[in-house]
Amino acid sequence: MRFATMRFATPEARPAGRAALRPPVAARHSAAPWAAVALLAVLLLLVIVRLPWAGDLGMHAATVERLRHDLVHPGNPLVRTDTPSPYYSPWMLVLGCAARAGGLSVFVVLRLAALAGLVLLATGVRRYVRTLSAHPAAPAVAALSLVLLWGTVLINWSGFLSLNSLALTVSYPSVLALGLAFHHWAWLTRALRTPAGWEVWLGLGALWAVILLCHQFTGVVDTLGALAAVVCARPPRERWPRIAVGTALGLLVLGLWPYYDFFALSSAGGDLEEVHRALYDHFAGRYWLALLGVAALVPRWRRDRRDVLVVFFALGALVCAAGFVTGHYSWGRALPAALVPAQLAAALAVVEGGARAVRIRWAWALAAALAAGAWTQSGVLGYVVGRARLPAALAANYTRPWAGYHWITPHVRYGDVVMARDFPSRLIPAYGAYTVAPGYPEFFLADEDGRERAVQRYYRRGTPPGVRRDILRAYAVRWVVDTATPRPAPGLRPVARGAGGQVLYAVNP
Repeated sequence: MRFATMRFATPEARPAGRAALRPPVAARHSAAPWAAVALLAVLLLLVIVRLPWAGDLGMHAATVERLRHDLVHPGNPLVRTDTPSPYYSPWMLVLGCAARAGGLSVFVVLRLAALAGLVLLATGVRRYVRTLSAHPAAPAVAALSLVLLWGTVLINWSGFLSLNSLALTVSYPSVLALGLAFHHWAWLTRALRTPAGWEVWLGLGALWAVILLCHQFTGVVDTLGALAAVVCARPPRERWPRIAVGTALGLLVLGLWPYYDFFALSSAGGDLEEVHRALYDHFAGRYWLALLGVAALVPRWRRDRRDVLVVFFALGALVCAAGFVTGHYSWGRALPAALVPAQLAAALAVVEGGARAVRIRWAWALAAALAAGAWTQSGVLGYVVGRARLPAALAANYTRPWAGYHWITPHVRYGDVVMARDFPSRLIPAYGAYTVAPGYPEFFLADEDGRERAVQRYYRRGTPPGVRRDILRAYAVRWVVDTATPRPAPGLRPVARGAGGQVLYAVNP
């Protein structure tokens, strides 16, 4: 069924006008979901003020720090060497310019990035849902489904829209990329439904490339959603050259991006598979509430075999299943391509699910599922008020943020090399220092394995002092972070103490 001939093609195309489709009763019923969305927005804004540290925050802070000091040749963001890095995305470049021009600290810039990403995400969801339904409550119910309709076991991962994950990753490029993806789908849907000029298709191609460069995994999700839109629209023959030219421009932008070779990523980072295996652990517990959305896709498929949400879900589910079967667990990062259409289908079943009695049943089912999801993710409140102020029942769902390494900053200067174990190496570069081994996978760092072996050997009990001194000299290490000992190793002088019994040692020249 062509979108151009569908009975409910688009709100603007309906003969009676949008107002005719918004009766007073529907408007009154839309107040509750919008109020709930407003509360979640306030909660996330307060989380941005606190900016809890978890996951990849140190990586993104380090990336902004490098770009603030050198926009043209920032070098590796984690270790002191000149290599490209996929973390140097267009969005990170914008943030680096903002930090450089405004003299702002990295963490202030990341808070601004979080605010921008949240605004783009909210407006993108609204725009895309408006291409699916004109009901006044549809965007609000969709937003609630996207963040709460997950499971009863927490999942925290960049590019995933669960409330707890969103709170911990709100300043990441993945949130901005998701917002851009929703805008991309909305823009593409309208371009497929009504004639659009060459400039529109060129803009769509460029936007697709920017999303892929900002967060590669979200770019895959965006690509699957765009593919679903094109397949379902069945555009006329004369529109295909414009689609092809837009796609070609996107590929050109990807190929010309100067900070890293985008296409080389397909053969880099074999260690990612084991890291992403966790995406398939506790699978039922993490995602079972979204089965309500899968059920909502069934009547949509019966009405229209080319329903865009059905095709989008099928593509996402196929990629994730193939990743599990073949052992390419990083393909599990495409899970949002299956979850998002299912979550949207559940929301739309409430507002446009046929007869009133059917919609009421969907509404009760969705309300119960959202309540279960909200309870599971209620620990998010702890990022605002602190864990100590949470009731015991909510504190059980609280994910404790990491403590920073600000206590080393009075001594460690920008560009200094610090010897640290794996976990501190994820945080220390955020303050401008480098570590010997990267705390995150570095796809273009040829000696990554050698650096990791050197760190392991340095901290291994029984390593001779002379070997330790050679390692420190080989990597020009000026500082060592280690646990306190009654007698420091030869050549080390304690200068500061941090949480957990950690000590910053200066390396004597």
